[in-house]
Amino acid sequence: MTYVSQNSLHDSVNKATTDLFTFAYKHVVKPDFVFNHTPDVAHDDMIKFCHVTGRIPPLMWLLREMLDYTDPILETNVMGVNFTNPFGLSAGLDKNCEMVKLLDNAGFGFETIGSTTSRPCAGNPRPWFHRLPEYDSMMVHVGLANDGSDVVIERAEDAWRRTKTMQVSVSIARTNDDQVGDLDEGIEDYCISMRRAAGRTAMVEVNISCPNTTVGEPFTDSPANLDKLFTELDKIDRPQPTLVKMPLNKPWPQFKEFLDVLAEHNVQGVTIANLQKDRTGLDIPASWLGGLSGGPCTVASTELVRRTYREYGDRFAIAGVGGVFTPEQAYAKIRAGSSLVMFISSLMYRGPQQITVLKRGLAQLLRRDGFDNVADAVGIDA
Repeated sequence: MTYVSQNSLHDSVNKATTDLFTFAYKHVVKPDFVFNHTPDVAHDDMIKFCHVTGRIPPLMWLLREMLDYTDPILETNVMGVNFTNPFGLSAGLDKNCEMVKLLDNAGFGFETIGSTTSRPCAGNPRPWFHRLPEYDSMMVHVGLANDGSDVVIERAEDAWRRTKTMQVSVSIARTNDDQVGDLDEGIEDYCISMRRAAGRTAMVEVNISCPNTTVGEPFTDSPANLDKLFTELDKIDRPQPTLVKMPLNKPWPQFKEFLDVLAEHNVQGVTIANLQKDRTGLDIPASWLGGLSGGPCTVASTELVRRTYREYGDRFAIAGVGGVFTPEQAYAKIRAGSSLVMFISSLMYRGPQQITVLKRGLAQLLRRDGFDNVADAVGIDA
């Protein structure tokens, strides 16, 4: 494999292209084509744009040649899965598997599709999003809208088989509709999607912490409920590693109880963490429903990563998510214990070249500190 970092001409073109994309997104695309629409419209338009452009091979070739930064220092193996770099798109944006081809050619290491549910789900009433640019955040209240795991997982499998370098994960959750029942019904909902996902993607994530559903988060209400869920999920044979998406706002003693439960089950990793619910100190209209993405998550999620790595670093791989806008913030999560790093909000606020900005910056930071590869830096500060 020829790496961009090892070819001075390609490296210069990649850096110039990244700088050009950064300038164009900040001064043209964001103000004139994104922020001049409501967040819901802008979101839907972006998904359509990614879906359409992904079907144009010459454009995808050009995107890969100009924007995809590759460097051997970024390659890593986590839970037995090989990644060209540790950066991934978090679940919550590409709910129905429509962005894979574009993200693959842009140079993402992986993508988590979904969350998807056993039944098609319309989600919560609109609006789903409110922008909070002063906090580098979005108020998110989607409520797991998706086409249903039978459809989405089939798309994800097909997309994964066609990617050039990117790994594909799928996140499963409990359907948010008027058919929800008791705890046992919720467990079967997860099991249906897990049976559909078994062996069909590189990884599978179990989302137990969506804050925007009518039934709440019953599997983070008590360790007993969580144990009951994974006792049933353990009965489903699946070859790929399983991660669990954890809540952000649980006090550490309770968070640790959940990790103790998961440690007894067929779980290889944890995603830390979901949306921020605490609005303390933030000027946000009370009528805006949902959880906070981006900036308000940065410090709390990194600290949870650190504490989890200290006590469970030998048991779980950690995927850190929440408020990653700079290479330094990504590096902090890695040094705290994250083997993988995910983001969404910085893509929306900074632009599609953000993946390249993060990769180039992380490679420089790793070399500055004398690391031979990204895995050597994981947990160094924990």
